[in-house]
Amino acid sequence: MPSDKILLANVNVATMQSGSAAYGMMTDAAVLLDGDQIEWVGNAKDAPDLPITDLGGRLMTPGLIDCHTHLVYGGDRAREFEMRLEGATYEEVARAGGGIVSTVGATRQASVDDLLGSALPRADALIAEGVTTLEIKSGYGLNEETELNMLRAARRVGETRQVDVKTTYLGAHATPAEYKGRDDDYIDEVAIPALRAAHAAGLADAVDGFCEGIAFTPAQIARVFDTARQLDLPIKLHAEQLSNLGGAKLAATRGALSCDHLEYLGENGVEAMAAAGTVAVILPGAFFTLRETQKPPIEALRAAGVPIAVATDANPGSSPLTSILLTMNMACTLFRLTPEEALAGVTRIAAQAVGLSDRGVIAPGMRADLAIWDVKRPGELAYRMGFNPLHRRIFGGV
Repeated sequence: MPSDKILLANVNVATMQSGSAAYGMMTDAAVLLDGDQIEWVGNAKDAPDLPITDLGGRLMTPGLIDCHTHLVYGGDRAREFEMRLEGATYEEVARAGGGIVSTVGATRQASVDDLLGSALPRADALIAEGVTTLEIKSGYGLNEETELNMLRAARRVGETRQVDVKTTYLGAHATPAEYKGRDDDYIDEVAIPALRAAHAAGLADAVDGFCEGIAFTPAQIARVFDTARQLDLPIKLHAEQLSNLGGAKLAATRGALSCDHLEYLGENGVEAMAAAGTVAVILPGAFFTLRETQKPPIEALRAAGVPIAVATDANPGSSPLTSILLTMNMACTLFRLTPEEALAGVTRIAAQAVGLSDRGVIAPGMRADLAIWDVKRPGELAYRMGFNPLHRRIFGGV
């Protein structure tokens, strides 16, 4: 046997394969790694005759996936946190020049090195909780140079740390001050040309937008999506967070990987997402921070068979959250997901939300991204708050 084969034994494995026992659970199991892939999973008594790495009866899960983050940005928005506590709504803050646009100035002034330096501690916090794959969006530059710099910094997070980073171009996030009142001009003169430049530079793995009354209309987002289709880039959408403009239906009918937030999602949107196989990404950190009361229609999504992912939405304004474990707890306590749904939402279904079919479950042929936990049962991962039971993280077999 080649020396790069590693047999992990004396472990309980939550494979997260669907259609099997709860959590796809296997007790007294063993997992054989061959380089960066899983070669075999089964009962320890059936394991190949190899030296073992004894995991002491701990729990193994797939490496966690945070499928919606805005980790790269300049500055902070702590003052807006105070303003909201003083009574201002998120929409009022945005219309007064705060919100997304307030981060743009600091981000435009930052170099790629600056953006990387500020993003790494946030990425490190997620990695320390078992995250092996991260999605990182642009969207705080709102001009071509800064949007591309954000994507360059995001790529460098993956080059600097043992984490796989998938980048998403989000130029259609907000209209910058210099285009105030000229949303269509911004889409045509900045957002779409910058998207083409990001694609030409190999910096974008997907394309996102913000379809909302304080952002862009479905018709404006559709023009961005048309360009994404021309470039053969997958799409996703911030939709129905503050109102129902029909963004989720638009995105789903165009084959979107995911629609995210969804507090105001209606029946038509649910049906369109179900028909398209589009993932619903719920973001309890933003719901919590903004003190929302309208919850995503979890029961309707379940009933329609729409897969539900969970993500931090880590960003400077509406979700300054860099704990994937706390996010799982919030998904359960605020939105009534089960702990099994929450864990699937940051493994198998999160992989689907970023368009990756080689991870998120523990099975032969899958990427060897794994997390080993000092817990007895997988429900504990969503149960605790402010406690990190990670024992070991395996990234690409390492």
